[in-house]
Amino acid sequence: MKLQLLGWAKQLAIFVLLAFIITGAVDVWRGKDVPKDNVPALAGTTLAGEAVDLAELSKDQAVVVYFWATWCSVCNFVSPAVDTLSEYYPVVTVALSSGEDLRVKKYLQHNEYSFDVINDENYDLGRDWKTKVTPTILIIKDGKVKWYTTGFTSLPGIWWRLMVS
Repeated sequence: MKLQLLGWAKQLAIFVLLAFIITGAVDVWRGKDVPKDNVPALAGTTLAGEAVDLAELSKDQAVVVYFWATWCSVCNFVSPAVDTLSEYYPVVTVALSSGEDLRVKKYLQHNEYSFDVINDENYDLGRDWKTKVTPTILIIKDGKVKWYTTGFTSLPGIWWRLMVS
């Protein structure tokens, strides 16, 4: 029995290592077009009426930038983590092609999300940032991309990226 558990543990370790390698390679490939040093402007007004300027916000602190959509099924798993994180760290979220402001507000209210949202109804910010996959999460510090990931990401994964930025 002990030998069998050791075999399973070894297989699990190999699986986890391969998963990290594959997801890392996918992020590198998907992020090849994302501007790293001269990030596009990300300024606007949230649905709550607050002004957001990423360049100013990211001076001397890491900021989570979360591109998501109401129609994105994976975002349903990532958004709760971003919502929790937004209580403790600066977070800028952008709803991509998710409809009019009222529709996005209702979605946020229905899901009980409290993070601030810039509604990119026409995908202008998404195009500027060359966002091709939802969800996309970037960690920006001093106006530069420190981390980039797409698809499913956990709360510990986002938190870890913030800590090493």
